[in-house]
Amino acid sequence: MLDDARVGESGLLLARHGQTDDNLEPLRAQGFRDTPLNEVGRRQARELADQLARSELVIASLWSSDLSRALETASTVGAALGLEPRLEPRLREGNRGSWEGRLFVDIAREQPELYAAWLRAGADFRFPGGESLQEHADRVWAALEEIRARGPLPALVVCHRGSIRTVLCRNDPRGLAAFHEYEVPNTGVVAL
Repeated sequence: MLDDARVGESGLLLARHGQTDDNLEPLRAQGFRDTPLNEVGRRQARELADQLARSELVIASLWSSDLSRALETASTVGAALGLEPRLEPRLREGNRGSWEGRLFVDIAREQPELYAAWLRAGADFRFPGGESLQEHADRVWAALEEIRARGPLPALVVCHRGSIRTVLCRNDPRGLAAFHEYEVPNTGVVAL
């Protein structure tokens, strides 16, 4: 996905962290849960670092969510690029509340109406005991605006699939209802 990434007017590239065990089937809700990269995720982070080091794009600053799966990915990339990741907690995945650590198949079986609402997404969807998709989107967007203002650019921002999805929905006419339409693979890179 890196080959397709171009730094847009914003000067920001968003990268998803490498794989964790919670990203494997059956999927588990991670959210603020601090799950580490697995061996595949560490390899993916090294491959992303190698791709960026060989690319013609010169990354001027590196930012990361403070969750270990993103920070380890960013640190691996940073070592290859000679950059130290700057931590930004607002880049975290959505706060999934009482769903965190639970398997999605169990949630679908035990809370079918709420799980169906999750699949429809939208600005008003709120995780039980957690945050709404709109709150998540606002938090991430505020962090990206500040990163863009502080620079230097271009900046690589390592975060989470849900965080990246909320940003991609910003220019989608369907808004956050399109949340599940965007697939962002582990270590996938998206230019804004």
